[in-house]
Amino acid sequence: MVDAIVRSAVADWPRVTPGRAPGPEVLPVEEAFLAALTGADARLAADPTETFKLQSVLDDWRRTGLPEAGPLRSGFRVTPAGADGPRRVEFLLESADDSDPLPAGGAGMLLPPWWRSPAARLGLRLRARPRLDDGSDRNPYGLGLAGVCDYDYEVAVGDLTLTVAELRELAELKTPLTQVRGQWIELRPGDAERALAALTGSRSPGAGSITAADVLRIGLGLDPAPGTELPVVAVTADGWLGDLLAGDGDQRIKPHPTPASFNGSLRPYQERGLAWLWFLHRLGLGACLADDMGLGKTAQLLALLLAEREGPRGGRRCRPAPTLLVCPMSLVGNWQRESERFAPRLAVHVHHGAAREVGSAFTKAAGKADLVLTTYSLLARDRDLLARVSWGRLALDEAQNVKNPAAQASRAARSLPAATRVALTGTPVENRLRELWSLMDLLNPGLLGSEPTFRERFAIPVERYRHEEAAGTLRKLTGPFILRRLKTDRSIIADLPDKIEMNVLCNLTREQADLYQGVVEEMLARIEQAAKGIERMGIISAAMIKLKQVCNHPAHLLADGSPLGGARSGKLARLDEILEEINAAGERALCFTQFAEMGHLLQGHFRGRLGIDVPFLHGGIPKRGRDQMVAAFQSDGGPPLLLLSLKAGGVGLNLTAANHVIHFDRWWNPAVEDQATDRAFRIGQRRNVQVRKFVCVGTVEERIDRMIEEKRDLAQRTIGAGEAWISDLSVVQLRELVALSDDAVAEA
Repeated sequence: MVDAIVRSAVADWPRVTPGRAPGPEVLPVEEAFLAALTGADARLAADPTETFKLQSVLDDWRRTGLPEAGPLRSGFRVTPAGADGPRRVEFLLESADDSDPLPAGGAGMLLPPWWRSPAARLGLRLRARPRLDDGSDRNPYGLGLAGVCDYDYEVAVGDLTLTVAELRELAELKTPLTQVRGQWIELRPGDAERALAALTGSRSPGAGSITAADVLRIGLGLDPAPGTELPVVAVTADGWLGDLLAGDGDQRIKPHPTPASFNGSLRPYQERGLAWLWFLHRLGLGACLADDMGLGKTAQLLALLLAEREGPRGGRRCRPAPTLLVCPMSLVGNWQRESERFAPRLAVHVHHGAAREVGSAFTKAAGKADLVLTTYSLLARDRDLLARVSWGRLALDEAQNVKNPAAQASRAARSLPAATRVALTGTPVENRLRELWSLMDLLNPGLLGSEPTFRERFAIPVERYRHEEAAGTLRKLTGPFILRRLKTDRSIIADLPDKIEMNVLCNLTREQADLYQGVVEEMLARIEQAAKGIERMGIISAAMIKLKQVCNHPAHLLADGSPLGGARSGKLARLDEILEEINAAGERALCFTQFAEMGHLLQGHFRGRLGIDVPFLHGGIPKRGRDQMVAAFQSDGGPPLLLLSLKAGGVGLNLTAANHVIHFDRWWNPAVEDQATDRAFRIGQRRNVQVRKFVCVGTVEERIDRMIEEKRDLAQRTIGAGEAWISDLSVVQLRELVALSDDAVAEA
């Protein structure tokens, strides 16, 4: 190593010419120098004249590597403070000969662990006390988040609580760093004075009142503490507000026993859900029961109506104001049947159909009822009539129907007079967090702020940037008002069988591939010429529908009345095979399609193939027909297959006679598909449920299927969507999405 370094160093030295021919004992000066450095004998055997020249070269080389100033040492220079200014400390390098020191920038400093901790700074603990307690009959309905709370502050440093005397002493010190009871703290200018003002001001007569909503938002860091600029390091509350802040209300609240008049027994998690609903209702707070589909949201709400009508020992008490329950039209009959089954003592009035009561006849009928059932379409149409009744509760089943705050049903729901509101939904978020804002603003107005503020604070950070802190804050803010339990959680329900989900990959036939390619080429040609905006969106939307139809069957796209048989569709061939296996095993299946026309085509196909009339439940079937169809399928000896349109048959129905679910075409919204699947995978199902989702390989179906899991992530991270986003893609991106791959066609 030394030899290599020296050879590199002397390579650039000026060559010296010996004054005489060297003898055997005299070497050229370069070689002699190397031999002296690396050999055992350190004497330099070279001509004296040349050695003198070498000395001069070495002196120059040494001066380039070692400053003449000699060794250096570090030091600090303290500049005395002026009249009002602080002292200044500079880090310097100085030489041993006392020459002028040089500033040394970038010096590192090792700090103790507590230095950067928030606990090293003065902070406030806010303690709130609702002016009305939560456990007695004296507590009226309507307290809600607007209810007033008394509050005061404690001044904290880490785990220490400081007294007024200690704060005054700190204010007099005017030092940025000091110790209190053995703990170092950082004192920023004015901190001690602000802490004194907050501590004494909140305890003065008449001071210290805020709303419960303020307490929640301050505790999550969304709003500043009133009357001070100091950070709030903790928020505690007494009574019901403390339970809300804890974020595990259903676990902290004592389960409510099954009401005496309830026909059946609630499961333990349902008794906790009943107690949670009752707890929030008595406080005038809105609740979202977001249990997974099939966990019995209907039974829990009916039990709530019975519980508020029973005294402490099960006797009848004065009749509360009626509950208005709004649901999709397809579920009105289901609510009637479930009410008769679980709560036969409830007086139920159905406000539906052309012969429904109006005017004083309706208000009289509603006044005698415990539960009034109506639909979302009538909620908007009969808003003025419904507003004549002071409802004890507004309940919204399948509450995703009010996810658009500008829709007529949403506006009508917000305007109705109701002591409290409760939402039932297995999908509190389907597509966008805006839906969660709409739902929570209906249940507890103002909790999440205005829609623009919510979008800036939560929607954009979570949806666009996957911001975990924003998602966590949103969970904490909405958590007290959303109860979400999953069927797959064995701690919730241990006796539900498994759900086995799989994709069934299908190839296109050559006929399908030719039609598919034609749709793609036509769409791309039109959008390259079309203006932006609505026209472009319309072209793309229409093309996506056509591509789905092609993947289903050529006859679906062509609408030419041609038969389905003849090996024209890879999907249909696979469906025939699967249904043969299911039928041979004596089991039953649900087959969903989003297209009514495809359902009718399949109905005719299976009538000829199976020799039986396969029922098809769709939006055009009247209520009585739907009820009869469901009852027939659920009965012993019912048909082996039930066809359903995804929107009409995807919610509310109990179809546990089937243990196979087939999605013939895809809605491209996992929440909607899961709702449909859970018509069979719900309480009452005793067998494992097999779920098959048909996907044509090498097509837009396969590519979008890969994206669906990302949409599931949105709902899971905060407590998802149709094709609308596709219209925002560039032509290049769109071409990649819909391009037909080489492996799409089965034939060579």
